[in-house]
Amino acid sequence: MKIAVNTRLLLRGRMDGIGWFIHETMQRMTRQHPEHQFYFLFDRKYDEKFVFSDNVTPVVLFPQARHPFLYFLYFEFAVRKALNKIQPDVFLSPDGYLSLGSKFPQLAVFHDLNFEYYPQDLPKLEAKYYRYFFPRYARKASCIATVSEYSKADISRLYNVDSEKIDVVYSAAKDGFSPIELCEKQKLQQEYTKGCPYFIFVGSLHPRKNLVNLFKAFDLFKQQNQSDQKLLIVGNKKWWTEDMRLTYENMQFREDVIFPGRVENDVLFKMIAGAEALTYVSYFEGFGVPPIEAYQCHIPVITSKVTSMPEIAGDGAILVDPFDVQDIANAMRDILFDKDRREELIRNAINRKNVFTWQRTTDLLYNCLVKAVQ
Repeated sequence: MKIAVNTRLLLRGRMDGIGWFIHETMQRMTRQHPEHQFYFLFDRKYDEKFVFSDNVTPVVLFPQARHPFLYFLYFEFAVRKALNKIQPDVFLSPDGYLSLGSKFPQLAVFHDLNFEYYPQDLPKLEAKYYRYFFPRYARKASCIATVSEYSKADISRLYNVDSEKIDVVYSAAKDGFSPIELCEKQKLQQEYTKGCPYFIFVGSLHPRKNLVNLFKAFDLFKQQNQSDQKLLIVGNKKWWTEDMRLTYENMQFREDVIFPGRVENDVLFKMIAGAEALTYVSYFEGFGVPPIEAYQCHIPVITSKVTSMPEIAGDGAILVDPFDVQDIANAMRDILFDKDRREELIRNAINRKNVFTWQRTTDLLYNCLVKAVQ
């Protein structure tokens, strides 16, 4: 087969969750299937390390697709023209954007539909673009892959798509996460938290990650419990809002909240492994990778009991109401001071860590790709 792939989010040093999904699945699929020819469609100069094998042909298109108007130009003109030239058996788009004017079979990966529920969390034009085009992409796609049973049901219901057209392709954690020795954990604490233990949040500082309630809950936990615990917030402040800023500035214990920003992977691996627990109380996730990363490090998790998170986190996490600050604070208390419960969570995390692997993800995505061609 000739397989064209939307790889515009393969950006060295700047990959988010979808970028890593592309990276991990495509490096495996291209190497496992030398009988196929892959055409990687980039919207800017690419890094040679993304040409994973000899059966990958990189193609640079114009314009760079980083704005709703440019999304339209890129996918409806540049991508369509490229597909007409390549004549692929299928076009795979891991970020869900399709070329509505193209005649070729297309496989869209929809990670979630958060914009349908919380459009206010996005720039207005972005939200309008997603809510207008993604229902059309869903109808256009020969097959849809998504990352949880929750998202499958959501897509089918909201967009009136036959569930037989949607395959679940679970995501996974990046390679490199593992437990660390106590001496390394202590060294990490000395460097980042003045020698104190810490909770950790990892992700974009986006409104749906619910940092406002996480800040309030941590403040409440500190007020109600004698603890030198810190809160490490690891991520880019691109989506930092006024509500987040005001909540943080009004915290009684704001000096115990530390912002190292976005960090390199080798540092992130150790930061998660050195935490007492991951606090990940988003109010909407299609999958939610950080809990799986924590499990690889044998670290328990506090996460939300809504959307996909109970499905993904399983019994290695305390599930909380993301809108109930006291519930989150209670989970912080329990995970630190209830030794039996903590040990049970860690055992469950260790048992669950191998449920989600990139090899499984790649195999499921490839099966969906074949289905889209048939």
